[in-house]
Amino acid sequence: MKKAKKNAIRNKKDQIDLNLMLLLSMIFLIIFSFIPMFGIIMAFQNYMPAKGILGSKFVGLENFKFMFQMPDSKQIFMNTIIIAFWKIVVGTIVTIVFALLLNEIRLKWAKKSIQTIVYLPNFLSWVILSTVVVNVFAYDGPINDFLEMLGLERILFMASNDWFRPMLIVTDVWKGFGYGAIIYLAALSGIDPGLYEAAAIDGANRFKRVLHITLPGILPTIMLVTIMNLPNILNAGFDQIFNLYNPLVMETSDIIDTYVYRVGLVQRQYSLGTAVGLMRSIVGIILILSANKLAQKVTDYRIF
Repeated sequence: MKKAKKNAIRNKKDQIDLNLMLLLSMIFLIIFSFIPMFGIIMAFQNYMPAKGILGSKFVGLENFKFMFQMPDSKQIFMNTIIIAFWKIVVGTIVTIVFALLLNEIRLKWAKKSIQTIVYLPNFLSWVILSTVVVNVFAYDGPINDFLEMLGLERILFMASNDWFRPMLIVTDVWKGFGYGAIIYLAALSGIDPGLYEAAAIDGANRFKRVLHITLPGILPTIMLVTIMNLPNILNAGFDQIFNLYNPLVMETSDIIDTYVYRVGLVQRQYSLGTAVGLMRSIVGIILILSANKLAQKVTDYRIF
């Protein structure tokens, strides 16, 4: 009885220590995440900085109505959805394929070298990488030199509405696929090697083993990553586009985030910018809940 009481006291002390460790994180979360949400009120106001949030006039849904009545609102939303959709689709496929190929490499030094090389771009900001991309895709850059060597015409990637969007997708995938593969490599390491041995004994070749063992084994991870990425369907990547786009390609590259920046900060229409941002967040929540429900029905897997 006395020993059980000592264990209970020790467990309680451990719980207190763990809660104290979390206290600082909770304080930061409240200060920088929950308290700023009070600013959502600006979406329903004609916000005047001189009067503040409490003194500005409430206008209801007028900012949202104006947002949908703008002549370029449809183009902005379509640009955002198209760019974000293809980034998610192409990025997911490339990441999975790369993880599968990397998992097949048996030479440790080669595997680690490739991992290091493809991980590096992820740790560089678009402020730096944008300069690299501009120089690589410039009219007199190496990509156009290669096209000319093949007998093709040079392309104005940075000034063409036809080519700028694919360039955004390709460069975004190039930056992130190496780091994203870490998740799938971890999932691959959890598959029982005995399954591969049994399949090999039964005569299954490498492709069939990947198709019938590897992919089903990492399917829950694929669904998890896809569900977590769906809210980004309205987040096409502000950092990348802001550092790369220009007025010549704004027709196909202007997205919600860049619009909010111009309207909310540059033009100081804080209420309209807040309304656009709030609408995007609501759509993101709806998408992640819908994707989670769909995943439960299709694969019997859910994350919450």
